[in-house]
Amino acid sequence: MTDSLSERALILTPQGRDSFVATRILQEAGLIAEICHDLTDLMEKVAVGAAVAVLTDDTIQSADIKDLAHWVSSQPTWSDFPFVLLTEQGGGLERNPAADRQMEVLGNVAFLERPFHPTTFISVIKSAIRARKRQYEARSRLEELHESEGHARRAEIELRALNETLEARVVERTREIDAANRQLLSQIEERERVEATLQQMQRLEAVGQLTSGVAHDFNNLLTVVLGNVEFIEKKDQGTLSEPTLKQRLSHMRLAAERGAKLTSQLLAFSRRQHLDPKPVDLNDALAQMSELLQSSLGGSVQIKTMFRSALWRALVDPSQIELVVLNLAINARDASPIGSTITLETGNATLGPPEKPEEPAAGDYVMVAVSDNGSGMTKEVLAKAFEPFFTTKEIGKGSGLGLSQALGFAKQSGGGIRIESRVGEGTSVRVYLPRTAEMGFENTAADSSGAIRRPLKGSIILLVDDDHAVREITASKLREYGYVVLEVGSGGAALDFLGEESNIDLVLLDFAMPGMNGMEVARQVHSRFPTIPVLFITGYVDQAVLADIGEARIIKKPFVGDELATKVHAALLKTSPRSGGKVLPLRR
Repeated sequence: MTDSLSERALILTPQGRDSFVATRILQEAGLIAEICHDLTDLMEKVAVGAAVAVLTDDTIQSADIKDLAHWVSSQPTWSDFPFVLLTEQGGGLERNPAADRQMEVLGNVAFLERPFHPTTFISVIKSAIRARKRQYEARSRLEELHESEGHARRAEIELRALNETLEARVVERTREIDAANRQLLSQIEERERVEATLQQMQRLEAVGQLTSGVAHDFNNLLTVVLGNVEFIEKKDQGTLSEPTLKQRLSHMRLAAERGAKLTSQLLAFSRRQHLDPKPVDLNDALAQMSELLQSSLGGSVQIKTMFRSALWRALVDPSQIELVVLNLAINARDASPIGSTITLETGNATLGPPEKPEEPAAGDYVMVAVSDNGSGMTKEVLAKAFEPFFTTKEIGKGSGLGLSQALGFAKQSGGGIRIESRVGEGTSVRVYLPRTAEMGFENTAADSSGAIRRPLKGSIILLVDDDHAVREITASKLREYGYVVLEVGSGGAALDFLGEESNIDLVLLDFAMPGMNGMEVARQVHSRFPTIPVLFITGYVDQAVLADIGEARIIKKPFVGDELATKVHAALLKTSPRSGGKVLPLRR
């Protein structure tokens, strides 16, 4: 790229009017021309920029041209600055010995004899300018080439630096990829664990819903079976003296009781059984179980205890925790060789967030553990340990509900379970129960010793149950106890009957009835007849509803021992409408 200075012609002809004439001729031809005063001025302007210099030979001959010769010889490779030397006529090389030296000094020089024709002069100057422009183009290409070479050199340096750090960057990137892969695998494993946990919870929930759906009807059936077996046993002792018949009745009773126990275990597993939690000292509770445990486990194993002092009290149903410990101890015995040791342990525990669904939430708990040194469990068995009906025992040796029941009880109580097991080393089942700061107390609400108190004279009980067979068995047992029993089959019929009769001492309601259930009937009874006490009989009911009733007012089906007689007697003894007593209202 050029500018006006780079394309100008410099004129140095100090003698006469040659400078003005040459300048005018070039300007009239459209060229840029400037007059120089001396050789020094010429060199300064050439350094700034010019396309050609016009000199007279006498200027070269009379001046010191050493600096000019040095400048010409030190031009860059692309530059060959043109000079036009005006000579006298006949001053050619053959007759001008100085011309040779002038060509050597100036290099790119053209001789033009004076006087010259303007056209010739303009032609020579234009040729020199075109040659100079080509030099400028060569300069631009060289600069571009040098710039490209610079880029190439910088790229080469950068590439060399990249190559030198390539191995380190590959190692670093490999580490990043490995870390990402590990994180991805961890996320996949976590998702699979969550999905497996969800599937297990869905299966357990399905079994729980199935259990709650059939428990009421199943317990009704067992109530009828056990009640009739009891009546047959009491009816004719002479007939029952026949060993075979007596044995068959005994088998019937045992089968029905096993069925009731199985239903209770299923309800415990599904967390739908009714619990009566109290502050309990687990050290005392387990100590009192020692004889029961030893007789149940037999002499094939030894029982070792490790009870912590200053143990927190647990808020738990006393009878249920005893049943859980007994089941876990039996499982431990079955998994242990003869002569092994089963360890019962208690302790205080403060736990963090749970890692598995069966574990309790973070908080303070009272721990009871049953440990053995038996066969242990594989990971596959441990993953299914809490599934209902899953067992590694032989057919007929176990129902597969021991751990399921324990888990259901622990979760319903507000705690959880952890299992530690190693194949060939043994298993430890740790049950965590919520702690309480309250002191324990004895249950004096009812006398459970089994002694039937004499019924209050003239007590009349209204029995409400939609199942005729269950109603008949319940009424028969109450009449045996000496009560007067009136029977109806629905809640509406009970309310109508109460509206007509004013001498009812107690209403005994089946909780689950079609149409109007026991709770709805009880509320209307309390609203219309506030002095009449109400008790409930049930094979199964929603725990949220039972929590508002109280254990003393609930009688479970099938009837166990003297619970029916004891709780009916306690209710009649506590408040008698005939004596003007008051009845505690139902909480809404």
